[in-house]
Amino acid sequence: MRSVKKYCFDWDNHIVRFMMIMFLAVLPVLLLLYYVYSKDRRSPEPLSMLVLAFLVGCFSCLPASIMEQWLMPFAPNDAVLGGLFEGYVVAGLSEELCKLVLLMLVVWRSRHFDEHFDGIVYAVFVSMGFACIENVGYVLSSPDAQATAFMRGLLAVPAHFLFAVAMGYHLSLAKFSSKQRAMHLLLALVYPVLLHGTYDSLLMVSERLVSTSVEAMAFSGLLSVLFIVFDIRMWRWGLKRIKRMQIMSQTEGFDRCDPFKDFKWTD
Repeated sequence: MRSVKKYCFDWDNHIVRFMMIMFLAVLPVLLLLYYVYSKDRRSPEPLSMLVLAFLVGCFSCLPASIMEQWLMPFAPNDAVLGGLFEGYVVAGLSEELCKLVLLMLVVWRSRHFDEHFDGIVYAVFVSMGFACIENVGYVLSSPDAQATAFMRGLLAVPAHFLFAVAMGYHLSLAKFSSKQRAMHLLLALVYPVLLHGTYDSLLMVSERLVSTSVEAMAFSGLLSVLFIVFDIRMWRWGLKRIKRMQIMSQTEGFDRCDPFKDFKWTD
């Protein structure tokens, strides 16, 4: 009888721990979704479209994973070159390309995509769907799930949010500016890939060098400092673009054929 009680008690503890870990993994996603949704004040997007965008983002993990598995054998053995290849090509290009393609399939021709800030909203929901699945996978497979959930909630999930801001920003400019549509569609991929690649490469190269020579360890420390500087700059860059798209959406009577008319880009 005691063994049965002990088994039930242990089983309850496992359930509680699992639920707590899942909550920690999903919480940063929910907070960032609420943040971007609260910024869409003029004409909030319908819940059905937001749920669809999020689910599409969850699904984007599958083709991105397939692309990553296909590209990994091409990674150089060198610590620096391998880290750069994995950061920019394996992770950056694969993940951002899949997110952008599925984002466009869902929202590009939607009647609800009718103002500039919508591009950022939908891109963030797609990206947070991807980040949610990725984060849960990393946390559940980690030997120290709570520490992993905390660090990824502080860095990795917000990074996906900022990649999405860059993507949605240029997607909106492409949507409402026919003169430079091709350029902004290209930038909707290029900028997220560059941001994602730089973010991952700084971490990957630093991690690979940390256990080698003294000089390499010093260089790894320098990369860690550069990573912190880059992350702060990326936040400033992303928040400015959120503000710009809010202004564009809230300005009544703007010309969709020339959305930059009379707009001051300098602070």
